[in-house]
Amino acid sequence: MKILAPDVPFDLDFPSLLPDGGASFAPGGTDTVATYAMGEPVPEEHTDAEVLITWSNPPKVLADAARRLTRLRWIQTLSAGPDLVLRAGFAPDVVIASGQSLHDDTVTEHTLALILASVRRIDASLAAQREHRWAKEIAFAQADPVTDREYTLDGARVTIWGFGSIALRLAPLLTALGAEVTGVASRAGERSGYPVVGPDGLDALLAETDLLVSLLPAIPATQHILDARLLSLLPPTARFVNVGRGATVDEAALVDALRSGRLAGAALDVMETEPLPEASPLWDVPNLILTPHVAGGRPRRAARFVADQLTAWRQGGDLRNVVAR
Repeated sequence: MKILAPDVPFDLDFPSLLPDGGASFAPGGTDTVATYAMGEPVPEEHTDAEVLITWSNPPKVLADAARRLTRLRWIQTLSAGPDLVLRAGFAPDVVIASGQSLHDDTVTEHTLALILASVRRIDASLAAQREHRWAKEIAFAQADPVTDREYTLDGARVTIWGFGSIALRLAPLLTALGAEVTGVASRAGERSGYPVVGPDGLDALLAETDLLVSLLPAIPATQHILDARLLSLLPPTARFVNVGRGATVDEAALVDALRSGRLAGAALDVMETEPLPEASPLWDVPNLILTPHVAGGRPRRAARFVADQLTAWRQGGDLRNVVAR
């Protein structure tokens, strides 16, 4: 079985974790591991690969692989979201598995950083710093009984939309800071002690939300799901943080809500078009923090994850994170 591994700038030396360095992975079979350049088409001599591992491959490279790698049986992406692979056009019988869990810790850290930066108005402080201005208005607002609760997570009602593994890392940290956390998922219930509402409870929940955090994936059902109607349900003092996928947000509606004051603030690590075009209005919207899709950074413990996945594949076991197609 030929396995194609990307030339990533982090440890992915998973063959060393396999029996005989991956040369004879299972009785009766021989594995060959070849490295390819992520930003370039797969060389002709490797188009017979049965397993393709992806990371930051450009969409055109993935589309090219979908056309030319006709013997593929399984694609393992190291990204938490498999949206780029799903859109590339691979045959429907090719198994696609995501890298969910490989980014939980770093995305959680970045999400918490964006939340605190927005709630504590770090963007306003930095703007005042560039102007050499002492921003007394921030201190006054925190001391005012009318607005003081808008500057803290203590007692804040936080809604996490997309209550998966990252949410389960993030929620206890928010709880420790005094927030009341509720999840939104496809099915209502309780997860790790946190209440979770289904889609039919979303509208009522948004009306009582101080901070909305989106961890939603980019799939057809979530395209622009946060639209003008849902944004209008949030209180004008609410804030929004998106570390899921940019395509889930109607950016024009978000810009309008921020400019009009119908939404107090937002922080985005993901945008619908990346890199963000120079002409995008998001650059200059008030009360908006932007980071350049850096929450995940790089997959952690990827070598062991891939090795375990390969073991399961060879032994006929269940792969983790298989994506429904």
